[in-house]
Amino acid sequence: MRQSFEDSADPSFGALHTPKIRQQMAEQALDGFLIPHEDEHQNEYLPAANDRLAWATGFTGSAGAAVLFRDKAAVFVDGRYTIQVRDQVDQSLFEIRDLVEGGVPAYLKEAAQPGWTIGYDPRLHSPDALSSLREAAEKAGATLKPVDANPLDAAWGQTRPAQPKAPIVPHPLAYAGEGSTAKRARIGAELTGLGADAVVLTAPASLAWLFNIRGGDVIRTPLPLGQAILNADGSARVFLDPDKVTAELPAWLGNAVRLETPEDLPAALAELSGRKVLVDPALSSAWYFETLKEAGAEVIRGSDPTTLPRACKNAVEVEGTRQAHARDGAALTRFLHWVATEGQISLPDELEAVTRLEAFREATGALQDLSFDTIAGATANGAICHYHPTRRLNRRTVPGSLLLIDSGGQYLDGTTDVTRTVAMGEPSAEMIERFTLVLKGNLALARVRFPAGTTGSALDVLARLPLWSAGLDYDHGTGHGVGSYLGVHEGPHRIAKAPNTVALRQGMIVSNEPGFYKEGEYGIRIENLLVVTEAAPIAGGERPMLGFETLTLAPIDRRLIDPALMTAEERAQLNAYHARVLAVVGAQVEPEVRAWLEGACAPL
Repeated sequence: MRQSFEDSADPSFGALHTPKIRQQMAEQALDGFLIPHEDEHQNEYLPAANDRLAWATGFTGSAGAAVLFRDKAAVFVDGRYTIQVRDQVDQSLFEIRDLVEGGVPAYLKEAAQPGWTIGYDPRLHSPDALSSLREAAEKAGATLKPVDANPLDAAWGQTRPAQPKAPIVPHPLAYAGEGSTAKRARIGAELTGLGADAVVLTAPASLAWLFNIRGGDVIRTPLPLGQAILNADGSARVFLDPDKVTAELPAWLGNAVRLETPEDLPAALAELSGRKVLVDPALSSAWYFETLKEAGAEVIRGSDPTTLPRACKNAVEVEGTRQAHARDGAALTRFLHWVATEGQISLPDELEAVTRLEAFREATGALQDLSFDTIAGATANGAICHYHPTRRLNRRTVPGSLLLIDSGGQYLDGTTDVTRTVAMGEPSAEMIERFTLVLKGNLALARVRFPAGTTGSALDVLARLPLWSAGLDYDHGTGHGVGSYLGVHEGPHRIAKAPNTVALRQGMIVSNEPGFYKEGEYGIRIENLLVVTEAAPIAGGERPMLGFETLTLAPIDRRLIDPALMTAEERAQLNAYHARVLAVVGAQVEPEVRAWLEGACAPL
């Protein structure tokens, strides 16, 4: 099984490593130091060499921060990680605080002392984040100071893992659907329209999409770490570690793309003096803005121009994703068959379930990686909506409980993300009722038709309404964008209560994952991926509509459904979905699995 970040977590990290960091801080006359989760590329999932927050504190979640002062420290996490952080971090060294409510700025106002100098690495912080941090420090009478040498990196020293050097390879047109030359021409024309001469791209996903390349520098996501400068004429300079450049890559990139090393980047930025350069403040660190400003460039703050076209998948990418989901659905169905038969007797623990599911995906022969560390929540752990099992938190399933499995795979032709909740033994009447309400919300979102210009925020209520009608809700978003053999979390679109100005467009892939969580008892989530499509004309309608096609193919546990709570339309919709699952997945699985699947997909 592929190594998980959680497997290397150690609560002793703080006691071992914070004294070393403080020593380096003292040598730089720093009273404090800011440690974000983000690395130089603002990645969600990090290579081991860049997981500074985990090395300093032991916390391995995908979002967080820490502040280290001379005599105290705090670690910050959001609601997804309240259990995990207590398991992984030594609370005698770190105060645990909320990342969202107040977060690091509130802590600086409260804990920093007048006259203190608090260091930060400008390569790791966005300019917008730094503005709020600087304001908070100033209100406490302290000063934020950029450092040239990161004291954490100095403390890590020779024990720090080497930077990843996974080969960077072409992503063939059979999967990408559009050549890099055409993409660069499109983005170049957009730059011209914005009055920009060039754009600096620092997000690995932007490089991967624009140049049709993939790598292996980041766990769970096939990303190449690097940077690029794209000119409005479509020419580009790409900065990659030469050790990662494969023999076929220069010819694949073509004559209009110049390959250079990361060491060449500062000089290349200096050469942009006098030019108008677009940089995304949400994706690029303050270092880029400061370097360009010092060079005399006119910096235009704006969105990365590759983000929206990357989100709108072309026909080849959509078809590839369909094939990936059909393959992945067969693997998941084999797992669900195992849970429904052998698992009901052996009552596996969470880690055993994770191992079994990954083995089924590995057996496809096409799995490149997981798309994220599998979430497997048994009994009360299922109520922690983004829980990841560890050796210390691992629970065994028990009769009369629920097992929530949220997982996905990375395939050359697509990225998957699917959640199924299954009954272990006989579920309670309450579990059945709540599961059916969640299912009704999932079905409502899947069948909606909506006009162009509609955002995910406008649709979010559809998934929640059945729960709201019962006085219930869930505290996470309903849907996030998903990449094409890229990140499992991809913007700029989403479906959530929070306002979002990005309209859903044809080709966007988004998750549909309402849930319900009863703290201390069980969790329920049903997640399918959807792709935005043109909808069939509505009789008498006056406007063209968009709709969703469900990509995910795996049975939903009928033992947890109360047909009496469903309308005739909902029952017909679920029956049609299960018939499709049986037709597509049933043709791929072994006879005994198909026999079980026929029952699992039988009409209500």
